[in-house]
Amino acid sequence: MGLRHLARRGAGLASRSFVGLPGGIVTRRRGRGSEPDDVRPWAEGDDVRHIDRNATARTGTLHVRTHHEERDRAVVLLADFRPSMLVGTRRALRSVAAAEGLALLGWRIVGDGGRIGLVVASCAPEPVALRPTGGGRGMGAMAGALARAHALALAAPLQPDPPLTPALERAQTLLPAGGHLVIASALDQPGEGFEAALTALAERVSLSLVLVSDAFEREPPPGLYPFATPEGRRGTAQVGRRPPGDVRLARWARVGLEGVRLDSEGGPESFAPLMERLDAVL
Repeated sequence: MGLRHLARRGAGLASRSFVGLPGGIVTRRRGRGSEPDDVRPWAEGDDVRHIDRNATARTGTLHVRTHHEERDRAVVLLADFRPSMLVGTRRALRSVAAAEGLALLGWRIVGDGGRIGLVVASCAPEPVALRPTGGGRGMGAMAGALARAHALALAAPLQPDPPLTPALERAQTLLPAGGHLVIASALDQPGEGFEAALTALAERVSLSLVLVSDAFEREPPPGLYPFATPEGRRGTAQVGRRPPGDVRLARWARVGLEGVRLDSEGGPESFAPLMERLDAVL
């Protein structure tokens, strides 16, 4: 909740001109949308379908009715709190960085009159799914749900990551056609059927990715590292450097999942410009 001030910092003039008041107020933009706006005299280039017959008959000259467009963005944010996200070597866990990025993005969306919903992927027995809601009420519900879901994820017994596909299916039930889904995850182990589910979902909604990255995975110090698996197996392994985050982003972009990389050590101050860039394409 304390990140609200960062979400609006640096917003451009184009964004400010469309900012709605907290509470999901629909903003007005002059144009040729669906809601009547006003009546004015005919001008060269106007669409004849917008001629207002009553005003034309009353004045004896051609008049047209203009319309404004209703901005009703419905966005569902998918937070990955599975065991592979509950790790971090600098500043914060990857799961915490994901929550911070989604909170910043949520404030931007509701500030522009949109609505946000939430789905959490974790090993907790109770699934989290919030329908899109606007304004401070929507952000309050989202922040509370994120905090509770993260606490439950940390308390859950260590086990392999469940697949992300069920979370995608829950998100689909919350979104209208033409809505947006934003996934915040490292996508280490998305699980079987994930890419096929993405392809099917992309036919109905827009998809974006917040790829969360930890400093250790990008540049691990050389050496052998002890490990233990959820099944009880122990040993040592030599950890190699993972592909750069931008390469991993490009890999997911090829299946229709584009977005930004969030380095967990950076913190909300560095996340805010990235979320502004992502918000601009939603």
